[in-house]
Amino acid sequence: MNSQNDENLKELFERFLSAEQAESGVEDIQKAEQILRQHPAPEPDSMLIANIKAEIAMRLPAKRTSTFTKIAYRVAYAAAAIMIITAVSLRTFDMDAPEPGRVQYASIMPTAIWESDDIVTDDVDLAIFTIEIEQIEDELRSLQSGEYISDSDSSLSELEMELVAINNDFWKE
Repeated sequence: MNSQNDENLKELFERFLSAEQAESGVEDIQKAEQILRQHPAPEPDSMLIANIKAEIAMRLPAKRTSTFTKIAYRVAYAAAAIMIITAVSLRTFDMDAPEPGRVQYASIMPTAIWESDDIVTDDVDLAIFTIEIEQIEDELRSLQSGEYISDSDSSLSELEMELVAINNDFWKE
């Protein structure tokens, strides 16, 4: 090392150690550098370098796909967050719409259903939707447990389509 580096190193050591210990530390580092200069590291074999490069090249495409997947998930999360924030803000800041009163809520359902203990059996549409949802839940449970045996591989997508259809019918009425 040159004298400027030696002085900087000694000054750094003196912040943490005594003057004698700092001098000893600088001498140890100088001796270690001298030993490293006298015994340089051997050059790696060109075949070894070629094998390492080939292995890296084989693993890079797999890494890119996982990076793309991570980016796609992050974009999906961001889009979902934006949609949720937008929906909440539209409902919160919608000052023009009058607030519905209690009577409006009660008038939507007949009094017999409103005062009933079992709303599902009194409302036919709600009973149908409840049964369909329970069937889909049973099919999903059997799919997840591996007990469901189907002739086609599209049974999961069929269940999703049924659930979407039920949700669409439910919110339209």
